[in-house]
Amino acid sequence: MSFDVSKLRKDFPIFERTVRDGKKLVYLDSGATSQKPLSVINAESNFYKFHNAAVHRGAHQLAEEATDAYEGARLKVAQFLGARVEQIVFTKGATESLNLIAYAMGNAAPGTRFALTSKDTIVVTEMEHHANLIPWQQLAARTGAKLSWFEITPEGRLDLSNINSVITENTKIVALTHQSNVLGTIIPLEAIVARAHEVGAVVVLDACQSAPHMPIDVKELDVDFLVFSGHKALGPTGVGVLWSSLLDDLPPFLYGGSMIETVTMTSATWAPAPRRFEAGVPNMAQAVGLGAALDYLMSIGMHEVHSHEVALTKYLIDKLQQISDLKIVGPTSIDSRGGAVSFTVGEIHPHDLGQYVDSQGVAVRTGHHCAWPLTRKLGVPATTRASLYLYNEESDCDALFDAILGAQKYFA
Repeated sequence: MSFDVSKLRKDFPIFERTVRDGKKLVYLDSGATSQKPLSVINAESNFYKFHNAAVHRGAHQLAEEATDAYEGARLKVAQFLGARVEQIVFTKGATESLNLIAYAMGNAAPGTRFALTSKDTIVVTEMEHHANLIPWQQLAARTGAKLSWFEITPEGRLDLSNINSVITENTKIVALTHQSNVLGTIIPLEAIVARAHEVGAVVVLDACQSAPHMPIDVKELDVDFLVFSGHKALGPTGVGVLWSSLLDDLPPFLYGGSMIETVTMTSATWAPAPRRFEAGVPNMAQAVGLGAALDYLMSIGMHEVHSHEVALTKYLIDKLQQISDLKIVGPTSIDSRGGAVSFTVGEIHPHDLGQYVDSQGVAVRTGHHCAWPLTRKLGVPATTRASLYLYNEESDCDALFDAILGAQKYFA
């Protein structure tokens, strides 16, 4: 690791506060949302203070400055993903990005590239977040297409033993997470992409749990669509990203100002991508904040961020495995694994465990983590999840360890 976590934490104002009767804040819920460095907070605030105007509108100086800042953020996202700037669409979040793709495909004219029929199939996995499952369920219901999926192994890996019978000649879309928000599993993307493209299907990648944590290059991934959310990547809430190399073939999803080329009383034509997909006044300050967040991550280096998290994940798993009655739900090997670690502890309900560790100043997530089909498959009603990020250190893992031991005594 080439960065000093204790020094880095000083960039995050929230870590200056205490919780629960003066206890140090131990934040282990970055899988839900990340904390924000001061540079991001200032970037969003300064936009409103000094440059606030509607982008792509007006001939005055503020409008020019706002547009430059907004489009500058788009360029930063493109650099972060190894993409071209015209391939980047800003949305209000990854959920909207996924819905945009699904609804736009549902709007495709019969016989065109993305039009689906009852002969087509959409492939997902059992480990999907609801945001990358329900839009495809609904698209299948609207078009008559069939939904099929990859199952998971008892260890929490994807079972690809029947890949050729899951992804078939009838498969039109393969939509899957890059890293499970529950299990931490990083999926074997290369084999899936190769099979999908072999049959002419497009690949939609949910990178919410990977883009903030590891180097991402869309050319190397060879997927067709990729989404991630700003608020999980040190950025503001209310902004997300959709990348695709196929935007020119995709019909619009939302209609209104800024996304049109010409309009008459009876018809309209659409602006080129990406503006075709950004109807209305966009989340300007949030996009600028996201640009600052990506600047922050790139200044550290995503390889360094990933190396730090891999080492810390191993440390946390090794610690947790010392606790009697604790069962990790998902891989215990750090091979192809990220820093989301879900677990159960004996007969203690995860919600009770979460409340107890919170009383000790440790913030974790409890519940089904917006992945009901996965938790049902695993046979657990809920889990407790600790999720790590670049500002966490071994002492945070130690605090969780001690809090769990305390919970065992409390609930004994």
